[in-house]
Amino acid sequence: MTYTLKLYVPDDTSPAQRQAAERLFRQALEGALGDAALVAPVYAAWQAIVAEHGETPDPESLSVDQRMVVESWQLAETAALEAVFGPHRHLDEGGYEIGLPLRR
Repeated sequence: MTYTLKLYVPDDTSPAQRQAAERLFRQALEGALGDAALVAPVYAAWQAIVAEHGETPDPESLSVDQRMVVESWQLAETAALEAVFGPHRHLDEGGYEIGLPLRR
């Protein structure tokens, strides 16, 4: 399963800078999860958990597997955002959107 990535960066970012930032984001995300092939399934599982339990689910209300997914995604997301925007980024600075293939 593949995924698409769109980074939200300042308008004055050049195409080359955007591509470099996307490459950094992907490398950090995929490295934190262990493989590029894990991004889409882990992200899809995280989305399902958030849909059921909210954006910041109570760990006690999750199964062990769900907690592993949430923790794995949060660590990977943090690594990717820090790789591009730095460790001291503010919530209103930049962001991303991951697209998953449609299931048939």
